[in-house]
Amino acid sequence: MKIAIIGTGYVGLVSGTCFAEFGHQVTCIDKDESKIARLRAGDVPIYEPGLAPLVKKGVHAERLFFTTQYTPAIPEADVVFIAVGTPASRRGDGYADLSYVYEAARQLAPHLEGATVVVNKSTVPVGTARQVARIISEAHPCADFDVASNPEFLREGAAIQDFMRPDRVVIGVDSKRAEELMRAIYRPLYLIETPFVVTSIETAELIKYASNAFLATKISFINEMANLCEEIGADVHDVAKGMGLDGRIGKKFLHPGPGYGGSCFPKDTHALLRIAQENGVACRIVEAVVEVNAAQKARMVRKIRKALGGDEGGKSVAVLGLTFKPETDDLREAPSLTIIPALMEHGARVRAHDPQAMEEAARFLPNVTFCRNAYEACDGADAVVLMTEWNEYRALDLERLKALLKAPVFVDLRNVYEPRVMQRHGFHYTCVGRCWSC
Repeated sequence: MKIAIIGTGYVGLVSGTCFAEFGHQVTCIDKDESKIARLRAGDVPIYEPGLAPLVKKGVHAERLFFTTQYTPAIPEADVVFIAVGTPASRRGDGYADLSYVYEAARQLAPHLEGATVVVNKSTVPVGTARQVARIISEAHPCADFDVASNPEFLREGAAIQDFMRPDRVVIGVDSKRAEELMRAIYRPLYLIETPFVVTSIETAELIKYASNAFLATKISFINEMANLCEEIGADVHDVAKGMGLDGRIGKKFLHPGPGYGGSCFPKDTHALLRIAQENGVACRIVEAVVEVNAAQKARMVRKIRKALGGDEGGKSVAVLGLTFKPETDDLREAPSLTIIPALMEHGARVRAHDPQAMEEAARFLPNVTFCRNAYEACDGADAVVLMTEWNEYRALDLERLKALLKAPVFVDLRNVYEPRVMQRHGFHYTCVGRCWSC
């Protein structure tokens, strides 16, 4: 089957590469000539484990192509996926910016030939697919096409696995022809008995937002429980374990920390609130989730300040990890971008290390000193803050670390280390929601 994908960002590139791995002929289209040139040369512009080898494999097998042109890929395509960005509106009102989606629809419309399904792969508010259909019909009144919604559920750092072995495939359609074609594209997943959820277009659009909002809710909930644990002398790890063993709740996303970030949860929770408001529905739980997440980041600043003796002015702080989660180079809405500036505003000097994101972080944190490794960052620091739980930070040489630090102060915002072990090594250890850090 021939597939065209508009957009070679995270979702577009991963989806296109995996569709090519399924055996389809895939052409990825992007107006960024330099990005297309890099991809043709086998240079993947984002960090995602396992992606680069699959891109090279698809290109070598002549199943994966990259271009800046809409022809001949669009006229020949059975299915066209729109996978462009939908960032939060610059107005700051929670709306998703759909300008890239609508522009893609306008540009692809004149090139449609024969029966085609145009699919929104981007995360979009309810009603977007209908607007895409309207735009295409106005630009090409004779076009023979259907629209569909096929939201992605890719975790950064595990996207290949999520695409190849997904929990479910959600397909929103309003015609049998579109449903049959979408099922045919994903037919390789039938072999592993992947559940398919076929719904109306509007339902599929909402499933994506509802899923992300619920996961964000679990994170904010356990962070609130962690804060309570610190006040009453309880251990949030045991609380999370006791909750997670209940099959109705599950253990995933019950990990306390500095709050959620990334390209999805912050944007999608705000967008869901706007959808609800526009339709006269209160989403008070999601409102609280957003508020709790913002407060959690502020609480982490106070936690670090307290560990430094109540004043970070003139002190050196080593920060390990800058991305919002490990195994990605994504800094969007990362807690580090809120916490580090707050410390520096009060006079702290920050030395940081991250395995993947330091070049990008320099754009947002120009006054931070970036170091070659964790130990260089900690050399002479008054405290070390573990911000992101990269694997290489999980087994640090604690004696070496202690010798490098000016003071043995360790603030663990991801609860990677055991308090008793850290105390035994002579650290003044602070974590999140465990009674030792009270």
